[in-house]
Amino acid sequence: MAAYIALPSSISLNSSSFSGLRNRAGAQLGVRNLGRSRVSMAASVGSQTLQSDALFADYKPSSAFLFPGQGAQAVGMGKEAQSVPAAAELYKKANDILGFDLLDVCINGPKEKLDSTVISQPAIYVTSLAAVELLRARDGGQLIIDSVDVTCGLSLGEYTALAFAESFSFEDGLKLVKLRGEAMQAAADAAKSAMVSVIGLDSDKVQQLCDAANAEVDDADKVQIANYLCTGNYAVSGGVKGIEAVEAKAKSFKARMTVRLAVAGAFHTSFMEPAVSRLEAKLAETQIRTPRIPVISNVDAQPHSDPETIKKILARQVSCLELSPPYHVTRARLLI
Repeated sequence: MAAYIALPSSISLNSSSFSGLRNRAGAQLGVRNLGRSRVSMAASVGSQTLQSDALFADYKPSSAFLFPGQGAQAVGMGKEAQSVPAAAELYKKANDILGFDLLDVCINGPKEKLDSTVISQPAIYVTSLAAVELLRARDGGQLIIDSVDVTCGLSLGEYTALAFAESFSFEDGLKLVKLRGEAMQAAADAAKSAMVSVIGLDSDKVQQLCDAANAEVDDADKVQIANYLCTGNYAVSGGVKGIEAVEAKAKSFKARMTVRLAVAGAFHTSFMEPAVSRLEAKLAETQIRTPRIPVISNVDAQPHSDPETIKKILARQVSCLELSPPYHVTRARLLI
């Protein structure tokens, strides 16, 4: 039987500081023990630049790390990083790149500042990778890390997964995430929009809910499914009035609950189109290598090995429907 693990960047591991990080539906994430280990596949390809995009076409994973996206942030996250030199060093490097004390904001907030897109995206990226270092420093941690043979992440978490898979350096990844947060915040500021997670309905019912909400709002406020997070959990994006209509109608469609997401706007929709060109320019100047293990894309739920393809997908990701890996990866269970 295969071994499985989900690594949200919280890595709770009985830690009150890292376990504060939450997923986008508001449920706390943790780490499950592996039944057995498996050395990660294709470890030697991390430095290669291959023309083919089919290197991982026949991958057979047994253990996966899943990294969270924006909305997972919580004041207090990262506190335990101070006790692990390798983790603390990541925050020091981040300070130089970002120009402010990131760990201080993570630990002390205020919440409104941490929730801003320009802060939360770098904060989650750095805290996620610091959590890996926290795990590495614990008994058996390196064995768990070495057993991971596929990785993925929710939206922003795809950047963290690529850094973990050594497709780009920590520093280059953080520079990308910094620009991504700034570009998405600017796009969100240009039009009032929001996201809400609808829990307890199948995708057809959520689409019907969106249609009902759209019948009551202008074109500028229309909504759509933006993220297929997992069965029974779908994120809806759109104008604020459309999102409010979804929330008001959800109970009549027998939804169990709705959770407004702590994000700046309607991510993974056309609202984010202004951010795409800025991302494309930054990605063009960034060195991206073939990942050492498969990284499942949010755009098409496939692993990619060609660096140029990865760049194109990362640029598209912010403005298109997101097929989140936990929903589509079935060959390796992600325990949450």
